[in-house]
This record gives sequence, C-alpha cells and structure tokens, in this order.
Amino acid sequence: MRISFFIVIVMALITTSSFYQKQDFNSNKNTVQDTIIKYLDGTYEGLSQHIYTNEPYWGKVRITIDKGMLTGINYIIRDSNLHETFSKNYKKHFKGNREYIQQCLNDWKGVQKYPKKLLGSQNINKIDALSGATWSYNIFKASAGEALKKAELK
Repeated sequence: MRISFFIVIVMALITTSSFYQKQDFNSNKNTVQDTIIKYLDGTYEGLSQHIYTNEPYWGKVRITIDKGMLTGINYIIRDSNLHETFSKNYKKHFKGNREYIQQCLNDWKGVQKYPKKLLGSQNINKIDALSGATWSYNIFKASAGEALKKAELK
C-alpha cells in the first residue's frame, strides 16, 4: 500500500508540474523581429501587375520617406489597354453585370484604404486585405514592395 501511495504522489507531481511554461508553447506571439529595415529619405516608385500578368492592369505606388518613416503614399491602378486610371467610375465598363460592378466598388475602396493602412503600420507585412478587395490588395502590396526595395538602406 505504501508503494502504490508513493507512486500516486509521484505521478500527481509529474502531471501537475512542468519544465515548460505556457509561453514556451506560444512562441509565435512573442516573436521579436531581429532586424529592422531602414529606409533612405526620398520618393520612390514601384510598378507591378503582381500575378495578373494576363490582364492590362498595372499598380503604381509612389512612397515618400522622411527621417526613415513613410510619410506619403499615392496608389493608382492603370488600365494599359484603355489608357484609363481605375476609379469608382470604372464600373461603367461592366454595365449589367452586378458582380463585376460590386467588385469594382470593393476594389476602389481598397485603392483608397491601403495607402492609409501602410502609413499607419509602417510595415507592408502588417496590412491585411479588405473583404472583396483582394485584387487591389495584391497589386498594392507588390507595387509598394517594389518601391520599398528601392528605398532600403543597404
């Protein structure tokens, strides 16, 4: 009886204690960036179609950097076939197609919001796509990434 009582006590101690603390298992939450990208002051442009190379749309991002911080961002998407800049009025090309009209409106919201999100976060990798505006998000992220590559202090 003493041996079984001893075994129960030892087992209880083993199961209630641990060599690891809870935060050891949540390492993603405590990740620290070991390098910080530094940018040269100036104005930099990036152009990209991202994965949409079979489409006539090009994203153009102009980023202004002052004292290492992103201070201004302009973003447009240009239709190279129609020689027209994508805007809320671009839906005119899809009269009668409700789905495409809604898609245009959603992506137009993205074109307006993504630069503000980047200015707020100062990190291209911390921007999430708006619901329904993935196309404008992908083009923005790729174009902004091109501009920021040019601005990196190496």
